[in-house]
Order: sequence, then C-alpha cells, then structure tokens
Amino acid sequence: MPDRHADGVPDGVGSLSQRERALTPHLEGPGFRLRPWHHNDLDSLLQHANDPEVSRGLRDRFPYPYTRDDGLAFLAGRVLAASTLNLAIEIDGQACGSVGAQPGSAERGHSAELGYWLGRAHWGQGVMTRVVALFAPWVMDELRLFRLQAEVLDFNEGSARVLLANGFSEEGTARCAVYKRGQLHDLRRFARVRSQLP
Repeated sequence: MPDRHADGVPDGVGSLSQRERALTPHLEGPGFRLRPWHHNDLDSLLQHANDPEVSRGLRDRFPYPYTRDDGLAFLAGRVLAASTLNLAIEIDGQACGSVGAQPGSAERGHSAELGYWLGRAHWGQGVMTRVVALFAPWVMDELRLFRLQAEVLDFNEGSARVLLANGFSEEGTARCAVYKRGQLHDLRRFARVRSQLP
C-alpha cells in the first residue's frame, strides 16, 4: 500500500504510480506546463473543478458539486482507470485543469481516448488548443498509438474547435447517446490517426 501524506493522499497520485510519476517528464508549453498531479494540488483542484460549467460537458465521474472527498478520491487514483496517463495543467504555479489519455486493451491497445478539462478562469484564451497541440503528439509517441480519439457532447463547440485545430477529423455522431442533467445529447466523435509508428 502506498505511503500516505498527512492530508490522506497517497504518494501514487492521480492515475500514475509513484514510479510512473518519476518517469513522466514535465512538458513545457506557452504559458503552461503539463506534469503529474501532486498531493498538494488539492486546493487548486477544488477551486477550478467545483464549477457547474466545467462539469457540464464531462462524464458523471466528474461531479458537481465537486467536494473535498471527490478531490481526494481523484488524487488517490480511485476515479480514473489505472492505465490512464493523466497530467495536471499548471498555469502560474497552480493546477487548474487536466489532460489525459486512456489506452484501449487487447485488439484496441493501439488506440486511446483523449480527455481534458480546464478551469473557467482560463477559457477563451487558446490554452486548451495549445495543451492538446503539445500533449497529443507526445502521448501518441509515448504510448505508441495509431489512433487517439475524443468524444464531445453536441453543445460543446469549444472542445470541438480544439480538436479540429489539432489535426483531429470528425468521424460521425452518435444520436441520443448521452442523458445528462435531464436532457438527451448527441455525441460527436473525433480522431487523429497515423498508419506507421516513428
């Protein structure tokens, strides 16, 4: 069992084990960096995640209200699948969002699903477009992926623009695929692919 800090968060923070965290480089981008989550990110996580507009376009495993217990569960690695490579988006020294890829398994092990969110204070500044521009090619090389895909709820035009700006193609729409907050939504699918590994 991992060692625990005084705040109750184990050393294996987020979806990465302690060993994986040590091997994951910090990726520097214009105005941000991507790095593993740390146990002392709890306060900034709560500040940016506890927002109904942030959770609106995400899976229900990202709740609203986003409580301290939710933050502790995430940082303890109890929310995302163990294989997910998930990094904090740090701006001005504060973790204010997340980007990650969850690899498939067996015959789909060459692909992964991309997911991300960002605190509302940083919306409309092109941050997520730059984050995905840095993360997508890196994670495809790191995990040796032929395919990186993402799903976007029908109302989330901002997220669709991020993907299209980064070489993702829209492949189609699953109609009435998601029931969230009392409404049915279509789900748009995007993917970035390659036929050979470098």
